[in-house]
Amino acid sequence: MATPLLSDFDSPSAVIPVSLLNRLAREAVERAFPLCWITGEVSNLVSASSGHVYFSLKDENAQVRCVLYRPRAQLLGWRLENGQRVDVRARATLYEARGDFQLNVDSARKTGKGNLYEQFLRLKEKLEREGLFSPEVKRELPKFPMRIGIVTSTQAAVLRDVLTTLARRAPHVDAIVYPTPVQGADAPDRIVAALSAAGARNECDLLIVCRGGGSLEDLWAFNDEKLARAIRACPLPVISAVGHETDFTIADFVADRRAPTPTAAAELAAPERSVLARALDEHRRGIARRMLRVFEQRGQRLDALARRLRNPAQDLAHRRERLSNLERRLAASLGLACARGRNAMSGLMNRLFQARPDLGRSARRVDALGLRLRGAGEKKLNRTAATLVQLQAALIHLDPKKVLARGYSIVFDKENAIVRDSRQLEAHASVVISFHKGAARAVVASTTHEAPDNAD
Repeated sequence: MATPLLSDFDSPSAVIPVSLLNRLAREAVERAFPLCWITGEVSNLVSASSGHVYFSLKDENAQVRCVLYRPRAQLLGWRLENGQRVDVRARATLYEARGDFQLNVDSARKTGKGNLYEQFLRLKEKLEREGLFSPEVKRELPKFPMRIGIVTSTQAAVLRDVLTTLARRAPHVDAIVYPTPVQGADAPDRIVAALSAAGARNECDLLIVCRGGGSLEDLWAFNDEKLARAIRACPLPVISAVGHETDFTIADFVADRRAPTPTAAAELAAPERSVLARALDEHRRGIARRMLRVFEQRGQRLDALARRLRNPAQDLAHRRERLSNLERRLAASLGLACARGRNAMSGLMNRLFQARPDLGRSARRVDALGLRLRGAGEKKLNRTAATLVQLQAALIHLDPKKVLARGYSIVFDKENAIVRDSRQLEAHASVVISFHKGAARAVVASTTHEAPDNAD
């Protein structure tokens, strides 16, 4: 069904449903106001459990409701607060359920810092398209590192936090510091050089790149494209821990793992020694239990084999006795086989003698059979000759010429077929009449289907 238009209700008596009115109003607002930047002050801020952020943007004369949905809020990189002056990139719309005019916020920046944030977004989108943030290219952190590299400033308080956490959790792990400035115009190149040195020396199992919190300008060194590519190209796994939990930088996205704070990065890099010790003790006890179980099973098997083991002398005596029995059985079997062979040979000789032919008797039988064959042949010839004479006499009797000699004739039609029925002929038909001697052509005067009483 087509969507109704406002023009469909031009009649003064027409009634417009509220839902249709709000939908038509929303479509008109969205067509009229494209995606644009709006500036104002944040107020009435509410962060819902769903992750969506609701607030109002106001100036001296007016205010408008705004909503920042969770996927966009997670990419913001900083926390909205009441009283902040911000620029939001948003699309004007109407929330149909309540008829409220509102802005759907796509992104936001702090007022006066829009250029930096726009650079951040452009670089983030570029590197994301290249696949530098893809989970498939990120490396797994080693489970049991023995040496951890720390890329940060030696004057930073976060260095003491990381070293203290490592000493508390994993005193067996060595820490190597690659000092570098983490703020300033030359900081990106210096951090890239520190990463290259750590990769070339290859003396650590992983690296932690960290610094404390600050403003967007303070953290800008970690939004550098060269640094992002250096982190991705580093042969060692990299943990990024820059700023506070709400701060996000390009280094966080491109690193193999992001930690919300430098202390959390140290906890993520090195498992706690006491936990490893408990796990090691449990493994040791498990191995001891399995070894004890194997020893018990092997001991039982050894006892079973020992019970099956016999004295070699007894085994030899048993084998000699068995060999003697086999020899006796073999001799008896050979004697019995020879006797059976002689008996069979005698029987075959008797059968052969009985089956030998008597040539004289056979010759006499052949002569007798010959006489019987000649007698039978002569009788067969005589019977055959008599039968032949009878058949010849019958043939002579059935000879058509003999019938014609007695005064009969044969009539043939024009197709040279014998006429047996007057229905085969028509008046004036031409026929041939064959006699005992000679033939004559005739024309049929008329035909009748009944035999005449005389020949007139």
